[in-house]
Amino acid sequence: MTRSVLALIAAVGCFGSDAQNPDPLLSVRRVYVDKLSGVNSGGVRDMIVNALQNASLFRITEDFDKADATIRGSADDQVFTDTFQSSEGVHASTSIGTGLGSRVGIPRLSANVGDQESIRIAERKHEATAAIRLVNREGDVIWSTTQESQGAKFRGAGADVADKIVRQLQADLERARRPLNAAQPTPVKH
Repeated sequence: MTRSVLALIAAVGCFGSDAQNPDPLLSVRRVYVDKLSGVNSGGVRDMIVNALQNASLFRITEDFDKADATIRGSADDQVFTDTFQSSEGVHASTSIGTGLGSRVGIPRLSANVGDQESIRIAERKHEATAAIRLVNREGDVIWSTTQESQGAKFRGAGADVADKIVRQLQADLERARRPLNAAQPTPVKH
């Protein structure tokens, strides 16, 4: 009986590392950011690298072989002109005329009223979107997000999307760490 309990404890101990660290996101230490597909995605990629580096969530590497995981995906960063055009008009006309036989100088009255209003607004807009995934060395997707932005007050749409991606990753990392921190007993002060 004692041997089977010890064998069970040993088996749980061997497999306990996965039970304590179930989220593969927590095992990532070094990340390679791959080239993203999409229109003007190079700038968004650079902004993602910069935002990740500033957040200090992982070490960022330019060497694919040294990375624990790779960020892949697509991004689109476009500047375009949004045009709104409208035209409204009102026109009224009235006419009165009389005529008697062959007399010259037939009295006539005519009135015309019209109003036309046109508006055209052309607004320059900047929009960026990104669909990003974090893939481990085995090829498994361990995290993903899709973010979009039309720009922030003091930064462009591409930088805003990169910041949103990193904030989402940071929140998901903290959420993954929470069960580990909750399971550890807190020291009691005497």
